[in-house]
Amino acid sequence: MRGIRHLLLSSISAATAVFMFGGISAANDRITMTIITKDPDNHFWTSMVEGAQKAAKDLDVQITVAAGRDQSDADGQIQAIEFAIQRGDKAILIANNGPAVNGAIKKARDAGLLVYALDTPTDPTNLVDATFASDNFQAGVLIGKWAAASLAGKPAKIALLDLFADKVVSVDYQRDQGFLKGMGIDIKDPKKNGDEDKTGSYSGGKYEIVCNQATNGAEDGGRTAMENCLSLNPDINVVYSANETSGVGAVQALKAAGIKNALVVSIDGSCRGVKTVADGDFGAVSQQYPSAMGKFGVEAAVNQIRNKVAPKPTAGIDFTNTGITLVTDKPASGIESIDAKKGTELCW
Repeated sequence: MRGIRHLLLSSISAATAVFMFGGISAANDRITMTIITKDPDNHFWTSMVEGAQKAAKDLDVQITVAAGRDQSDADGQIQAIEFAIQRGDKAILIANNGPAVNGAIKKARDAGLLVYALDTPTDPTNLVDATFASDNFQAGVLIGKWAAASLAGKPAKIALLDLFADKVVSVDYQRDQGFLKGMGIDIKDPKKNGDEDKTGSYSGGKYEIVCNQATNGAEDGGRTAMENCLSLNPDINVVYSANETSGVGAVQALKAAGIKNALVVSIDGSCRGVKTVADGDFGAVSQQYPSAMGKFGVEAAVNQIRNKVAPKPTAGIDFTNTGITLVTDKPASGIESIDAKKGTELCW
């Protein structure tokens, strides 16, 4: 839980989750709740679960852990919601796998359960009682600004490695569109990937978007997507990856093709990802704090159930922001960041 401790004590985060828990008492009836993540093994989700479990232990909450098979598995999440309703749980914390889960979330709320979104806002956001997440659009903006500044005016030949081609998930378009915004590229529909002009000007010069490829957030998906992009243009020099796992796959494909100078940027901030920054394979990552999402979600749910105090979103947005920080060993002027050594202290 080192990441939570540093997140709460340091001032480096671009945003801080601020809300009050007016005297939570564990003396009341024991609360049961379920946390549902997108897959059972990825370190991002296991860190989120660890944060939730630690808070549940401190507050005498009985918490059930469930997950989809992977980030494409809506049916597994729906089944976990059904089980939570049948058990009579008081609350569900869910990192949803897209709109296919919306009906089950509504059913849970209609049954009287409190439902919070973690990491991935629902669409619409008011489908749930509250959301605890990092600002995924801002995470994209940070790595986009860094990439634009690092190019120093050179033409940008860009590969966009997104999450999905077969469904729309808010995290996917928020990160992609944020990256383009940070690059200084005009975006059109902010909820749609791939509709921007394929050529034009970014903040430092001319750009060409060579490809938009889906990776399913997987390492092999990132490798295949990058191979496909390089077959279209072997001169790609900027690679955006929606998550670090797919970014690692992209790096493998770049190395196999003998390409050494492409700027690869990503979002997550895991210990593996920060090491990839330290090794020079990633130029920069936006670091998130999933353990804080789980911790704050449990604490807020307990407070709302026991004390009838609903969490308040961070000022100016419709969710509680759990923080985002740019990690790079090649800082760019005017962009606040930390180095990989500090990122390692905060990673998960």
